[in-house]
Amino acid sequence: MAMEITDANIAGLMAEGKPMILDFWATWCGPCQMIGPMIDELAEEFNGKIIIGKVNVDENSDLPSQYGIRNIPTILFFKGGEMVSKLVGAQSKAKLQEEAQKLLD
Repeated sequence: MAMEITDANIAGLMAEGKPMILDFWATWCGPCQMIGPMIDELAEEFNGKIIIGKVNVDENSDLPSQYGIRNIPTILFFKGGEMVSKLVGAQSKAKLQEEAQKLLD
């Protein structure tokens, strides 16, 4: 299961230096609800290798603003503390896996 990422806990997680995937979502967003289970599956698949979390944009306003999130779902991929990739809109599980694997290469 993906972890809940908040404005309060993001700095500590980034400091770990592990690759990270952030899924920006909201409860009222249909495509977000479709991607949610795939994000949870990725969290299981890459457990211990990549930090995978979900950011509820309605409960956390700083992170979406910081990363210029204008549409959801938006999935950001980080390596070495830097954003290296961004996907906007509904995605296939295969595409999510491909982008996640790039973080480990």
